[in-house]
Amino acid sequence: MTNNQLRKKQHYPAIWISDVHLGYKDCKADYLLDFLNSVESDTLYLVGDIIDLWSMKRQFYWPPSHYEVLNCIQTKAASGTRVIYIPGNHDEAFRNYINQTLFGVEIHQQFIHTTKANKRFLLIHGDDFDSATRYNKLVSIAGDAGYDFLLFLNRWTNRIRKIFGGNYYSLASWIKARVHKAREAISAFEDAAVHEAKKQNVDGIICGHIHHPKIKVDDDIIYCNDGDWIESCTALVEQQDGKIELLHWSDTQFILDSADIAILNTPFNTTTSTKPKKSAA
Repeated sequence: MTNNQLRKKQHYPAIWISDVHLGYKDCKADYLLDFLNSVESDTLYLVGDIIDLWSMKRQFYWPPSHYEVLNCIQTKAASGTRVIYIPGNHDEAFRNYINQTLFGVEIHQQFIHTTKANKRFLLIHGDDFDSATRYNKLVSIAGDAGYDFLLFLNRWTNRIRKIFGGNYYSLASWIKARVHKAREAISAFEDAAVHEAKKQNVDGIICGHIHHPKIKVDDDIIYCNDGDWIESCTALVEQQDGKIELLHWSDTQFILDSADIAILNTPFNTTTSTKPKKSAA
């Protein structure tokens, strides 16, 4: 039996992943497969850019692990998991099938999720907010030479780290966090997302697109970005009490952030831990 078969899977009411970019050479499909095989959920939300059609038009790339990710998702849908797909800009061709079901997967332009704590979250990929960022080239994903160079550095840094026994580390995220204009673009994106949540009269928003995982409360709106599976290897999960956690999943799995959203009026705490997440009991 494999390690995945021996694991006791962690069950969540809901899981959110986005920006997988299947068909792109830097997709961390193996990490995502490990995550998907370690968890179960009532609902699995695919918040856009699951398949990178832009990259595949430039150069076809589809290793077995990328097929296995799609097969795993379809197996979950066939086994009773409700799978909801909100296409992004890199897989926008699937927006032609809005409000339809393909292979057991529901396709929506956006969606409202209500947590166990009875909080309503708007789910949207996030490319709608590009017009709000003055430096949208810095947060675009495919076709950007600067971003490709960051991923090149990321790729080789982790190959060297692996040789010396180190865990996966996102050098690209570290560099972006120190580029002033990139920080401004991310901040503008987050502000636009919070504004949209207030406009739609919901308690929070869950999105992807900018490859910057984060949970925060801004003007009584809970902003959640589930990150990506190119740099960060992160996902959002909902606990049985309605708490939303941001999980990092690479060689070491741990909780990055959590939001106890049952009571919005209490101070918001962000927790960071290097203690391994015990997804296998």
